[in-house]
Amino acid sequence: MTFMSLGPLPGAHPTETQVAFQRPELAVILSLYGRMVAAGEWRDYGISCLREVAIFSIFRRTAEHPLYRIEKRPKLHGRQGQYAVIGMDGRILKRGHDLRAVLRVLERRLIRAVE
Repeated sequence: MTFMSLGPLPGAHPTETQVAFQRPELAVILSLYGRMVAAGEWRDYGISCLREVAIFSIFRRTAEHPLYRIEKRPKLHGRQGQYAVIGMDGRILKRGHDLRAVLRVLERRLIRAVE
């Protein structure tokens, strides 16, 4: 029996890898997301996996710009940290090596929403 290799699909770049959130990272992010949805603060999210960055975008309404972006940039792991929370205006609200510590900037907003 002979096996034939078809090669890569048109438009596919097998040497390019995408950055993605791992399951434990998504569990941490979705836990916070669920609490904020229950508090009525957030309504929708989107995930983008690109070559240099993975982005979890958080929306108040579906058809608007994201309120926050949680980014993972592995190339910054040795420097400022690979995780960042970025506000709607593009300001970096928190950056670091530990995802839970970085997300605390958003958890403070949850405490204010519940009070």
